[in-house]
Amino acid sequence: MGYTNPTPIQEMAIPIILNGQDIIACAQTGTGKTGAYLLPVLEHISKTNKHQTSTLILAPTRELDQQVEGLAYFTGVSSIAVFGGGDGSAYEQQRRGIQNNVNIIIATPGRLIAHLTSGVLKLNHLTHLVLDEADRMLDMGFQDDIMKIISYLPKERQTLLFSATMPGRIRSLAKSVLNNPQQINIALSQPAVGIDQQIYRVHDQQKTPLLQMLLKNTSYASTIVFCRIFWLQDRRTSP
Repeated sequence: MGYTNPTPIQEMAIPIILNGQDIIACAQTGTGKTGAYLLPVLEHISKTNKHQTSTLILAPTRELDQQVEGLAYFTGVSSIAVFGGGDGSAYEQQRRGIQNNVNIIIATPGRLIAHLTSGVLKLNHLTHLVLDEADRMLDMGFQDDIMKIISYLPKERQTLLFSATMPGRIRSLAKSVLNNPQQINIALSQPAVGIDQQIYRVHDQQKTPLLQMLLKNTSYASTIVFCRIFWLQDRRTSP
């Protein structure tokens, strides 16, 4: 999976999670929060029954769902990303994965509720609930959906809440769904080490030319572009 040395959030969170305690962890994006919860969860699954859904990871966007699913793929643990959009075949694929009792479901709240209310998804054996990017999910209006999903879950479980910020409503959510959690706060006001943060205020039609210019003139060894729906076309080479 490419991990050698733990990041600070991983170094602090992993022992707590392996010890079976609930956790509320706050750290900036890019600090390794995904590995902080996924590595110990994968360790737990590897030592238990692999023929049931034991872990539910709620995340705000399909992109994050797929990122988490990609990490789990290399361990032999089964997983499926459940998110909205697409055609009926995507929903059917998700339904089949759920019926096959994949070990980990990574889901956006809205689409997961559709599977829960249909009766296809049963989470009676769930042992881990992860709320990833919890602040973003609340910003997107998912709080009621999260609470509805939790009503379907066993009360005896380990709950892990990760967030980039810690406003009052996140603390209220944590108080209602976590059991005596350990708390971790890492560099709340500082960007992740090695991350160059810049902002450009542009109109929609300027986004593609700006990104093309930045990619052509960058000195960085690698670049990740996060987007909703994006189409980048080089007009010089396109027919």
